[in-house]
Amino acid sequence: MFGDFLYLLRRNGLKVSLTEWMSLMEAMDKGLHGSSFTGFYYLCRCLLVKSEADFDRFDRCFLEYFKDVPLEQEVSQELMDWLNRPDVLNDYANWDEEQALKNMGLSEEEIERMLKERMQEQNEEHNGGSYWVGTHGMSTFGNSGLSPKGIRVGGESRYHRAFRVAGERKFRDFRRDNTLDTRQFQVALRRLRQYSGLVDLPPTEFDVDNTIQDTADSGGMLKVRYKRPRENTVKVLLLMDSGGSMDYYSQLCSALFQAVSKSGHFKDLKVFYFHNCVYTRLYNTPHLMSRDSVTTQWVLSNLPGDWKVILVGDAQMAPYELLGGYYGRSGDPDGPQCGLDWLQRIRERYKSSIWLNPSSRPDWGQYWSQTYDTIATVFPMFPLTVEGLEEGMKKLLAR
Repeated sequence: MFGDFLYLLRRNGLKVSLTEWMSLMEAMDKGLHGSSFTGFYYLCRCLLVKSEADFDRFDRCFLEYFKDVPLEQEVSQELMDWLNRPDVLNDYANWDEEQALKNMGLSEEEIERMLKERMQEQNEEHNGGSYWVGTHGMSTFGNSGLSPKGIRVGGESRYHRAFRVAGERKFRDFRRDNTLDTRQFQVALRRLRQYSGLVDLPPTEFDVDNTIQDTADSGGMLKVRYKRPRENTVKVLLLMDSGGSMDYYSQLCSALFQAVSKSGHFKDLKVFYFHNCVYTRLYNTPHLMSRDSVTTQWVLSNLPGDWKVILVGDAQMAPYELLGGYYGRSGDPDGPQCGLDWLQRIRERYKSSIWLNPSSRPDWGQYWSQTYDTIATVFPMFPLTVEGLEEGMKKLLAR
């Protein structure tokens, strides 16, 4: 069954063994795919893909082979017709701070369960509210609303705050949208070799350019020139925003992370993660588990000021997450009291620091652009593109 699919996977570099393929056949025989096409997709990916790095390659093969299979309708067409009407409301809903905090406290599992319940209960159109599936409200389901967390149903992406899109075909051709990849970032980083330090050693490295020039000047008589060796002297601290609206840019950030990790242009590299803004702790993995973290103060105390700091994030959050509330309080009356205080501490400690942003400045209201503009006054901010990376590195490594 699906023998051609197996060969397609292998032709595209996925090393699927016969044992793994037979395991898939056995799992299907036991009904582990739940008689669902989407279930079959996840079952295949679980059993046939050995590394997350191959997910995109697998998705492209899956789409190519099953392109004619109709997509299962997760959301009724009637509901989608209600939600795909941008003219329903022209004005934005009012921001509800209490509802926003309540929505942020919901887990993704709770929101998924609530969506299923609402779709069973709902029998008419709703807009501007906080309970039903609708538009322009504070509900965690729908589109064009202001909830800081939720599932987009219909409409178009505007604020990039949804953790999932209902009805979206997960197995799509990611490469069609992928204008940047790891290799492009690596090429950009390789151009920075000229910014590496020249060590104070005798000239022992063959100097091609000056050898050619001197040989030409001497009428073809070979004149070999040497130069001082270039050595990696740059130490980099990479701090990456994880989760929430940054999930939309996960592939782009993954490409940057891989390029930086594989680069040989840094003497030392340390990577930590945060969510929305740096607070009292930094995390060793993007899962942001407290048991796998260090205090931000430990990083500031143990990494000297000559480290170069790159922060990556969209700089978009509710203003209280950056400027006040209980976020970022250090417990020390004289210490940082909010996220902005921690960012300023980092900037003061590390004079060579920049912010790479995968998103453009929000244009849907002052509320959401406030944190973007505030952070841009603390760090030089560059777009997360190849050109932006090059400009950012020049700024970061300027003598």
